[in-house]
Amino acid sequence: MAGEDEKTKGATKTGPDSPRKLDRREVLAGLSTVPALGLFGYAWSRQRQYQQAKVQAASGPKTAPADLKEINVALLGAGAQGQVLTDSMLRIPGLRFRAVCDIWAEYNQKRVVNSLARFKHEVRGYEDYREMLDKEKDIDAVVIATPDFWHARHAVDCLEAGKHVYCEKEMSNTLEGARSMVAAARKTGKLLQIGHQRRSNPRYLHCYEKLLGEAKLLGRTVTVSGQWNRAVAPDLGAPARYAIPETRLKQYGFKDMHQFRNWRWYKGLGGGPIVDLGSHQIDIYTWFLGANPSHVMASGGQLYYDPKTHEWYDTVMAVFDYETPAGAVKAYYQTQTTNGSQGYFENFMGDQGTLLISESEIYGAKLYRDTNAPAWDTWVQKGYVTAPKVQEAQEKKEGAVLDVRESVSPDEHQVPVVLTDPYHQPHLQNFFDAVRGQAKLNCPAEIGYESAVSVLKVNEAIEAGSRLSFKPEEFRA
Repeated sequence: MAGEDEKTKGATKTGPDSPRKLDRREVLAGLSTVPALGLFGYAWSRQRQYQQAKVQAASGPKTAPADLKEINVALLGAGAQGQVLTDSMLRIPGLRFRAVCDIWAEYNQKRVVNSLARFKHEVRGYEDYREMLDKEKDIDAVVIATPDFWHARHAVDCLEAGKHVYCEKEMSNTLEGARSMVAAARKTGKLLQIGHQRRSNPRYLHCYEKLLGEAKLLGRTVTVSGQWNRAVAPDLGAPARYAIPETRLKQYGFKDMHQFRNWRWYKGLGGGPIVDLGSHQIDIYTWFLGANPSHVMASGGQLYYDPKTHEWYDTVMAVFDYETPAGAVKAYYQTQTTNGSQGYFENFMGDQGTLLISESEIYGAKLYRDTNAPAWDTWVQKGYVTAPKVQEAQEKKEGAVLDVRESVSPDEHQVPVVLTDPYHQPHLQNFFDAVRGQAKLNCPAEIGYESAVSVLKVNEAIEAGSRLSFKPEEFRA
């Protein structure tokens, strides 16, 4: 066979001090016969040390140092997402909750106030955030987890009141609202972090900085795909005895309790699954590719749920075009809420390798080295990736005919970074570190705005039924 002589020449040395490089055959032989010896014994030791260090760094200290300045925090929006953020913040040293604001005083507000009291936080509950800002002068930072259509007004008013703000994504359900948030942050000089939490996730940071940036393991990325699939779920309800009075609901923009509890599905309040779920991952496309999209086309439909209560599309498929410094990229994304198959992930495919990554610890991150790529021995030694999993060749079944077009199965590697804390904790930690002047925001207002531009145009493309263009100036608030 052509090239067989080259494959059997064995390892070579590039210099007197260079580490010995193994060819693919020796790699597989070493893994299957003497996995604890030589290069890979050393590599596995390095990987273990690296992983333990990452886990320790991600976990962070559980008690506040004596000289750590305490930050007074208010929670604005105490629903499901507000509770998720609160649970994460309770694990971060040096925070003192002072207030909780939620219009559902009968349930959400009372529940979180009582929960924080068990952790020795003396908090006051408010229905109107303006009253909270007027009375709670000592608040340093406000964490906003209200419905999307309230984000802009809440964030702008909090910033103008002299508070730093952490605001959940989507930044706003309109670009006008998002621009007003950027302008307020610039005018006041206060910090505004948008809740794209993957930007602080140690696994994503490792992949971005080490695997794509330093090692360039994928080569040139050409295609990207991703999804967030969710199974069918009933609409959220509420016990009648805890119902918000109709006059209060209308005061805050809701026609009834069903709309209040399921606002994400209503136009003018939320943006549907493509905004609620897809914005997380489309933001990663832009981050990892180092470019904003140039075009988008999309198809979506109300295929399953009742359009009277689910005004947005329950199924969306979108294709983005990117013009990156390395060349053109096609990026596909889908979200649907009628089947949870394979959950959620992002898949980056280059001419030398593939990165399959997810925020979920169930999926983690895997790398696949194409057979034409240079060896990854150096990166295995450094602990950036694990040694390859042996891809066992299946025995040819009697009578089976192999297709000459069959591709060789690529090596599978793992990314040895595990997040042991809640998914939102590192991003919140980054925000509070920035408030103390110890870090820069990982997702400031300008980056959150770029993501909003990319995602909100998907719904526009569906309505237009055509491919839409992005102008570079659209991404500048």
